[in-house]
Amino acid sequence: MKKKQLGLIIALTLSLASMTATAELTFRNVITGQPLDFSVAKKGGDTEAFKQFKETGKNPYNGNAEVVQKGHDLYMTACSGCHGHEAEGKLGPGLADDYWTYPANATDQGLFEVLFGGANGMMGPQYNNLTTDEMLQIMAHLRDIYKGNPKKAKWLK
Repeated sequence: MKKKQLGLIIALTLSLASMTATAELTFRNVITGQPLDFSVAKKGGDTEAFKQFKETGKNPYNGNAEVVQKGHDLYMTACSGCHGHEAEGKLGPGLADDYWTYPANATDQGLFEVLFGGANGMMGPQYNNLTTDEMLQIMAHLRDIYKGNPKKAKWLK
C-alpha cells in the first residue's frame, strides 16, 4: 500500500511540474495593466514560435536572418511611417537605441505588449493589423538594428 501511495505522490508531483514548465506568461496592456486578450488577434499568428514566446517571453526569431528580413519588410509597411525608415523616430519614438518610452521594451515581452495592446499617444493596438507572429518578426528586425548599449538590452540576457 505504501508503494502505491508513494507512486501516486511521485506521479502527481511530476504532473504538476510539467504543467508549471509549460505555463504561459501573463502579458499585460501597458496602459491599463489588464491581461491581453489574444482571442481578438488577427488570425494566422498562433505559430509554434508564438506558442514558445508565450511560455518564455523571449522571441525565438531573434538572430534569424531570414525572419529579420521579413520583419524589416513588415516594419517598412506597418511602422516606418511613424517611427522612421531606420527606426530613428519621427512622429513616434526611435526604436533602435536604448532609450525606451516604456522601459519594459528592453525585454521582448514588454515590446510585444506595446505592439499588441498599444500605448499612450498615437500608438494604437496592432492586433487588428498584424498577426502575433508578424509582430515577433518585426521585433526580430528591431533587435537586429539595435544601436544602443548591449548592457541595456535585456532581451540578450
